Amino acid sequence: MSADPTGVSTRPYLIRALHEWCSDNGLTPYVVVQVDDSVHVPQEYVSRGEIVLNISDEATSALQISNEFIVFKARFGGKPRDISVPIGRVSAIYARENGQGMAFAVQDNAPPGLSAVPHEGAAAQEVRDTAPALQSVKAPPPAASKPDPDGPDTPTPKRRKPALKRVK
Repeated sequence: MSADPTGVSTRPYLIRALHEWCSDNGLTPYVVVQVDDSVHVPQEYVSRGEIVLNISDEATSALQISNEFIVFKARFGGKPRDISVPIGRVSAIYARENGQGMAFAVQDNAPPGLSAVPHEGAAAQEVRDTAPALQSVKAPPPAASKPDPDGPDTPTPKRRKPALKRVK
């Protein structure tokens, strides 16, 4: 999938659609964000240049997923924080419970003049992807445990925490 002829990226539309899909199915939408100077998040929660954010309606306040930014308020360690993420810095969105979601190629640099945090009343500048590489991501099937010699003949599946697999 790529940007349409008008230059508007499909990425924000896909992120909104997967957020809605998660919400409609009782799943928790998480986004993986590649952090740089244009990303406004609590730096103490950034690990190896990225942060994973819960963007469910229960975890956020005033969530807005526009064509340029994901903006919301959330608590980190009990402290309220304003979060602002340029759409181009989102590398994946997935459901925490089953790992299903979508990965994106990260936009390396924000266009010149793009402010790190959108200002109220200011005209937002559009982040455009030149050729986003989108891939569907599915959690691996759970591993089956060994049958109990004293129990029934059918093996009991072992529950694993869902994980997002990065495909480059």
